[in-house]
Amino acid sequence: MDTSGPLTNTAGYVKLSDEEATKAVIKNVIGGLWEAVNELTRLRPERRQNYSVSIFGSARIAPDSPYYGQVRDLARALAEMNCNIITGGGPGMMQAANEGASQADAGRLDRSVGIRIELPFEQDVNPFVQNAFTHKTFFTRLHHFVLTSDAFIVVPGGIGTVLEAMMVWQLLQVRHVTDAPLIFIGDMWSELVDWGRQHMLDEKSPLASPEDFNIPSCVDTTQQVIDIIAESHAKWSQS
Repeated sequence: MDTSGPLTNTAGYVKLSDEEATKAVIKNVIGGLWEAVNELTRLRPERRQNYSVSIFGSARIAPDSPYYGQVRDLARALAEMNCNIITGGGPGMMQAANEGASQADAGRLDRSVGIRIELPFEQDVNPFVQNAFTHKTFFTRLHHFVLTSDAFIVVPGGIGTVLEAMMVWQLLQVRHVTDAPLIFIGDMWSELVDWGRQHMLDEKSPLASPEDFNIPSCVDTTQQVIDIIAESHAKWSQS
C-alpha cells in the first residue's frame, strides 16, 4: 500500500506527523485568537458605577515605613471620595493602598481591588483586597489595569512599577487611553521625567515630542494627588 501521498484528506484533516502542516494550523489558530481578543477589548461599558484609581508601587515597603502610611492614607481619602482603589494585590505599597480603601468603606466588596500575577516567589493576595483577580501573564494583567482604571498613581517602586508606569504613559501618548491622569509622586519619578527630557529631546536627534513630557503630573505631596483626582472625578461625574 502506497503511503507516500499527502497527509491531508478531502475533509481537510492534518496528520500530526506532518510537522509543517501542524505548525500552520497552530499559527492560524493563534492568529485568530489574537484577533478575537483585539475585537473583544474594543468593547467598553458606557459608564462604570464608580471612578477607579490604580495605584502602582513597590512590594518591598514594610508596614512601618512612612511611605506605607502615606499611601494608606491617600487611598483612604480617595475611597472616601467614592473612588475604587485598584492595586497589584500584593504586599508593600499595594497592601497599603488596599488597606486604606477597605478602611474607608468596608461594606463595599468592590472598593478595594487586587489584580495579581502568578509568580513562584510572590506572596498571596494581601488581606485587605475585597475583590481579587489573578492573571498568568503580565500582558493580560496590565491590560486589565488599563481597562478598569480612570486614573493612575505611581508611588515609589522598582522595575515592575516602572513597567506599569511606562505602559500607561505610552498609551496616553498614542491616545489609546484618554482623559486619565497619570500622577508620579516623589523625586525618583520627577528625575526620571527630567532624564527623558534630557536624552529624548536632543535637537540633533529627537526621540520624543516635548508634549509627551507634559503627560505625567509630577507631584510631591498626597494633597496634590487628591486635588488632581478630585478635578478628574468631577469631570467624569458630569460626562
